[in-house]
Amino acid sequence: MSRLIDTGLEQLASMLSHMGELAYKTVSFSIISCIEGTDSHEQVQNLSETLVSMADEVEDKAFELISRFQPVASDLRIIKSYMKIAYDFARYGRYALDISQIYERLGGINKCEDWIKEAIREMGEKTLSMVGVSVKSLKSHDAKLAKTLAETEKEVDTMYSRYLDRLVENAPSTNRCAILTVLVTRYLERIADHATYIGESLVYIATGERIVLR
Repeated sequence: MSRLIDTGLEQLASMLSHMGELAYKTVSFSIISCIEGTDSHEQVQNLSETLVSMADEVEDKAFELISRFQPVASDLRIIKSYMKIAYDFARYGRYALDISQIYERLGGINKCEDWIKEAIREMGEKTLSMVGVSVKSLKSHDAKLAKTLAETEKEVDTMYSRYLDRLVENAPSTNRCAILTVLVTRYLERIADHATYIGESLVYIATGERIVLR
């Protein structure tokens, strides 16, 4: 028999699903604009602000469900996890905005050395794939898929460390490229971390198991 709270949980899941799609779009815009040297700062800023607003709406809805329906432990597990995921989606937007702000100040990486462009492109694609997996896992509550984020996050960390090492060894032609790309890679690495946080929340929702994917 359907419970009154079930409708509210479905609404909450729908809000998060939409938020996830928007978060993917925001990160994608920021990475592409940085790599290709196009200006999407205003668009990314608007999307980032929307994600923050949506995270607040998710939180409000969650507290409404708690206050109205006195959820049981399994419901509280879902509600708590959804609130954390909403926060992580908002952080996707925040780091995407940081990347676009770097472009505003320093330009894109399209004029940097080829090995730099390739390193950023590879890390950007890997990070964006993690965002996509986190959104897909949310929609299906797929704990197995969520756990795959751990290995990909290690790959992103390795890319980040390898890039910094190579940057020191092969000083780029301008300090602008060094500053620009160190900041971009750091933000990409942080987005990847938040993808694993979402994965942890999804495993908790699906199985009740608390795990660390980092």
